[in-house]
Amino acid sequence: MEEKKRILLVEDDETLSAVYQSRLELEGFDVKAVYNGEDALSATLEYHPDLILLDVMMPKISGFDVLDILKNTPETKDIRVVMLTALGQEKDRKRAEDLGVNEYLVKSQVVISDVVERVKHHLGMSTDRPNTSSNLNNPNSLNNSSNS
Repeated sequence: MEEKKRILLVEDDETLSAVYQSRLELEGFDVKAVYNGEDALSATLEYHPDLILLDVMMPKISGFDVLDILKNTPETKDIRVVMLTALGQEKDRKRAEDLGVNEYLVKSQVVISDVVERVKHHLGMSTDRPNTSSNLNNPNSLNNSSNS
């Protein structure tokens, strides 16, 4: 049997985190949830995720700082990172892109099935739907496939 892909879910809203964790586990992923940036860094080194779903506004260390550290650390620089955030400003998207994010999704502009689809895409897994989810045609979403 093929080993499950590992997702590190970094979201300080524990209710939202539980919803995403349940759905990702139903989709066959092994999911570890942490609730702040500091725990995200230590969990990345211990858990060795295939992909990180990363919130931006969190206690202790922001998602931007976590991304910066991950992308500048040899052991973690190649881990795919999808930011899932409430921040929809162009400056925030640009900052994430400059730091090396694989994709930037704004929570209010995607549904959970879109997030699952994008996770599968970045992990090279087939999706049940063609790549026509609403966020792909949305100028407020960054689809930076060149980093994947």
